[in-house]
Amino acid sequence: MSAARLRPVAIDPAAYPSLGALLRDALVQFKSETALVTYNRKRETDRVSYAEFLRTGLAFARALEDAGIGPDDRVAIVMSNQPRWLYTAFAVFARGAVLIPLDYKLTAPEQAALIRHAKPKALVVEYPFWRKLAGDLGADRPGSVWVSEAPDGAALAAEGDAGEGIGPWVAPLDAPPPTEVRRGRDDDATIVYSSGTGGRPKGCVLTHDAYLVQLESLLELFPMGIGDRYFSILPTNHAIDFMVGFVGPLSCGALVVHQRTLRPEFLVDTMKREQITHMSVVPLLLEAFERALDEKLDTQPPWKRRLVDVLGAVNGVLTEKAPRHGLSRRLLAPVHQGFGGHLKLLFSGGAFVDRARAERFYRLGLPVVIGYGLTECCTVATVNDLKPFRGDSVGRAVKGVEVKVENAGADGVGDVFVRGRTVMDRYLDDPELTAETLVDGWLVTGDRGWLDAAGHLHLVGRSKNMIVTPGGKNIYPEDIESAFEGLPAEELCVFAADYLWPRSGQGMVGEELVLVVRVKDDADGAFDALRPRLRELNRRLPDFKRVSRILRWSEAFPRTASMKIKRKELAGVLAERASRDALLPVDGAATPARARAEVTA
Repeated sequence: MSAARLRPVAIDPAAYPSLGALLRDALVQFKSETALVTYNRKRETDRVSYAEFLRTGLAFARALEDAGIGPDDRVAIVMSNQPRWLYTAFAVFARGAVLIPLDYKLTAPEQAALIRHAKPKALVVEYPFWRKLAGDLGADRPGSVWVSEAPDGAALAAEGDAGEGIGPWVAPLDAPPPTEVRRGRDDDATIVYSSGTGGRPKGCVLTHDAYLVQLESLLELFPMGIGDRYFSILPTNHAIDFMVGFVGPLSCGALVVHQRTLRPEFLVDTMKREQITHMSVVPLLLEAFERALDEKLDTQPPWKRRLVDVLGAVNGVLTEKAPRHGLSRRLLAPVHQGFGGHLKLLFSGGAFVDRARAERFYRLGLPVVIGYGLTECCTVATVNDLKPFRGDSVGRAVKGVEVKVENAGADGVGDVFVRGRTVMDRYLDDPELTAETLVDGWLVTGDRGWLDAAGHLHLVGRSKNMIVTPGGKNIYPEDIESAFEGLPAEELCVFAADYLWPRSGQGMVGEELVLVVRVKDDADGAFDALRPRLRELNRRLPDFKRVSRILRWSEAFPRTASMKIKRKELAGVLAERASRDALLPVDGAATPARARAEVTA
């Protein structure tokens, strides 16, 4: 592929009034380029040009129009990553409607609750999800439902439902073109529900302006163009993938690759076949990549492992001011081949990124773009621009966004506030919560952090997760958890014992910190094997941050779509199914045989 084809193609989001207008122009401008490729395991199942994308998207927009979907109508979508997700989103914007991207990993009752709250006029859903969701919605289902991937002859209506308005997802290419609908910057584009699904639904209403301003700032920092190939493995309803795996690449003539089976061996095969240049990952996946890398290195002779370390150090020095992809690939070719051989950037967010891990990937020539954002502010509020790379922060505020720290203590740590055009307009139908969250134009994030002299934001945790010791010290669980990175554990999480099992008069003050550990593969003896290393790492922490008890746990931790631990939900499960009696001392002897029985469901 020539260097000319790898150049970023200039496209100016500032020139467009809406996402629909921008995407339509892009699909015309890059009509001869390949837009989408889909794989199932190692088999390519679909390859679509920009021109074909436009025809299919407009055909489904016509189907929406024929069903009476127009300006400001709401359309919910529950689908995994695949071309029809993107066709549907484009069609919704083409009709001037408002997209409600729902997490397909939620349970059917959770999805039904959000649909009842959002009151969409239409729903687009994959058949496996619809089978479960139809019964939960009952009479509350939207008037129009399009079901994708339904087997021939499958019944689409739930028991007792006449099925009127329910049909298969279709986009007949001989359909007449849809009526053009113009939208403005201040019009609603999406209603996105924040990760937490328990209790009060929080539907963040984001305008077209918010997305276009965000796109403009990200393309200035990380331009894409014809020849770039993005691997979409995070759910597209996720804020990061929506921007970086849908709107961003298609605005620039790049290729988006979907993989219907996300097992690691198939991911790597697709990365090599399609020469992937960009991906978005959550920190948990980044950890899995590092683990796979280490397992591969462990099979090599000692001199080869030392050589990788030396070359990584050399590459780190030579790329200190900015990434140099070609140089890194030449110096560390075997490492890069393991990631497809063409990877330029890994975008990461959604949870804390371990500094040591991010710095190691950068030394290997695989830069991790660390950002910070909330559903309430589109995609990111701050991001590290890699000039130079810094793994100790979540970067500076992006263009059009201001960040400040209020109520800071002597250590500079305070409440993080965000202001800018990317911030949501409101919470859907909840003026009270909106007023609590948007104060004098500033978004109250609920996060705690501090700003350094260069304007980089450093996060220390969520204020609601904060643990206060009897000595008045504030402890953030994420801060302690990062100290235990590298333990041979599948998952770990820190709580105050008194938060899990409250004692009269103590509330949320916790004298004992508990480390909940799930061992890898639940192997017999693995838990005892990790305890010496745990004790070593624990002793490196300040006294007031050290955990004193361990709880062995067997179930996977509940997580959001962005792979953050649902701490409140996990705490509820632990409080119900475990007790203080199950806690083991960190500094005690190895677990006696009679105490080794796990806490299970």
